[in-house]
Amino acid sequence: MTSTTSSSASSSALDTAAVVESVADLVRENYVFPDVARELADLLRRRSADGSYPAGSEEELADAVTADLRSVNGDLHLALKHHAVPVPPERGAAVLAEMRRKFDATLGGVPRVELLDGGVAVLEISSHMFPLDWAAQPLAAALSLVAPAEALVLDLRRNLGGDPDTVAFVCGYLLDGRTHLNTMVSKQGERVAQSWTPPFVPGARFGADKPLYVLTSGNTFSAGEELAYDLQQLGRAEVVGEATRGGAHPRDGWTVHPHLELSVPVARAVNPVSGTNWEGTGVRPDVPCDAEDALDRALSRAVARLAVARLAG
Repeated sequence: MTSTTSSSASSSALDTAAVVESVADLVRENYVFPDVARELADLLRRRSADGSYPAGSEEELADAVTADLRSVNGDLHLALKHHAVPVPPERGAAVLAEMRRKFDATLGGVPRVELLDGGVAVLEISSHMFPLDWAAQPLAAALSLVAPAEALVLDLRRNLGGDPDTVAFVCGYLLDGRTHLNTMVSKQGERVAQSWTPPFVPGARFGADKPLYVLTSGNTFSAGEELAYDLQQLGRAEVVGEATRGGAHPRDGWTVHPHLELSVPVARAVNPVSGTNWEGTGVRPDVPCDAEDALDRALSRAVARLAVARLAG
């Protein structure tokens, strides 16, 4: 795909009409659903011609355009995002710059690793599934550390998305053998990429046999949802908590103004087990409960299951 950039990206002055025209062009060219893309582009241009968009405020413009982008099919990955700090003009660079700041503030995306009573480990991955070339080392260290535990609780309640390659990397520690996780399909309906667990992971695997619980909340999104969904569909984990937000489409980003980044889904995910994905519905928990109660619920289930196993053994 060819990157298209509005001339408004070279100046901090807000030219509302130019930004909206750039957004309309990019959505029509790149959105994974062509019919919806045309409908949205027409809507944006019509609203712009009517003078419906606010002038002078990047943040207010972002909110108004985002509401229109989501008005047809509710795709939460479609957005015009406002950034308080000026963002780079290169395609995809805005979200990476923001994620880098969060990576540095969260111990590489693994803010909690703890062994609790009863041999149950808790590992939290947040705020994102950071790009694998950043996250591989801290994730490998954390996952290897919990590998000897008798059961594992994977906390994704604060995970807001990120890199599908990182999802596959994490799954490599929780499954045995090479496993097909997902297929990405283009707007033309062609298979563009498949996601598989890696044949090798550094460090020790937790493996495919010990009890595994995944915690979710109504804020869990995108790649965080994919990790929960993949493990659930494979029968590897019980999902405990709330239904997730429901964003399954991988996205790309374009800077259309120094403070505005357009997010557009460029493919759709197809799970090899379900034949579909979690778009719009979210990942439905196996054990529904309030997110704040999810850890206690998972721990009680893990301890009970381990007690039964010890008696049987």
